[in-house]
Amino acid sequence: MRIGIYLSYVGLGANLLHLSYCHQIAKKYGPVSIITLCKNLEETLEDDPLIENVYYIDKFQKRLTDIYKLSNIIKKLNFNKLLVFYPSMRIYLSAKLAGIKEVYIYNILKKKNLHIVYAAKKLTEDFLGINNCPTETNFYIDEKKTAEIKNLNKNKFKIVIGAGSSGPSTRWGSRNFYTLINKLNEEGNYFFYILCGPNEKEIEREIISNLKSKNFLTLSDKKIKELLPYLCTADMYVGNDSFGSHITSQSGIKSIVILLDTPKAYTDYSHNYYRVIPKGFKIDEITHDTNANPSLVTVDEIKNKIDDIKSN
Repeated sequence: MRIGIYLSYVGLGANLLHLSYCHQIAKKYGPVSIITLCKNLEETLEDDPLIENVYYIDKFQKRLTDIYKLSNIIKKLNFNKLLVFYPSMRIYLSAKLAGIKEVYIYNILKKKNLHIVYAAKKLTEDFLGINNCPTETNFYIDEKKTAEIKNLNKNKFKIVIGAGSSGPSTRWGSRNFYTLINKLNEEGNYFFYILCGPNEKEIEREIISNLKSKNFLTLSDKKIKELLPYLCTADMYVGNDSFGSHITSQSGIKSIVILLDTPKAYTDYSHNYYRVIPKGFKIDEITHDTNANPSLVTVDEIKNKIDDIKSN
């Protein structure tokens, strides 16, 4: 039986927070195949034994006339059942036109204020006929890829600095990051992995040009599969809401995430998340439109959080 999972998300992080549900379904039916709008997902999950294939759709197929185009794509994949982790009548109709008899999808009438974790959890529970479906899982990576990285700077506390993100409103700021790193270096034995995307070189340059010590490695030039071993073997993540935190948190690594413009739903699924919100805000008030001032989260606040986690 071929089980398909449709993840209608472009961002790698949004795809990865659904990984537990993919794994739970695969444990019952065998490896599953994923349809996604994320071009990096296949490379990210290449070592995962519970994922059979990842099919990337490079167009959103959002127009009504695209229902037929999407149905032809889905039909070629020969799924017996399809779970759509997104409320979309267009995707539902495309799947039915493709001849899939069993299509499981979110309540399309409740798209507003959708809690991305709770909705995915309930859909999986209903499909599998279970209660209390786990919301987090273990990220798979071949041990051969991490063996060498583990031995690098093994006497230092390694922190992934997630300075990049999906947009300006979610970023804590380069100045805050290099100030934090310099303060940590005054007191501890650290090594830092600076995580920025290939299009975020300016952020990376500003950080490293203001560091007083050279105990860092930049990851912006590395492909996804090349930087994964660094993320999976770190001791902590500190930074913006980005795909890196979804890798570290599902690798059992404590992950401090600064929520300036990201709903808490995106981090509700893992106990490894330590969330920091701007002063004067409540966590339920943070949405995609909050655009909170990064200065409302101080460097000392993040440093103290790091110290607290390390000491426990």
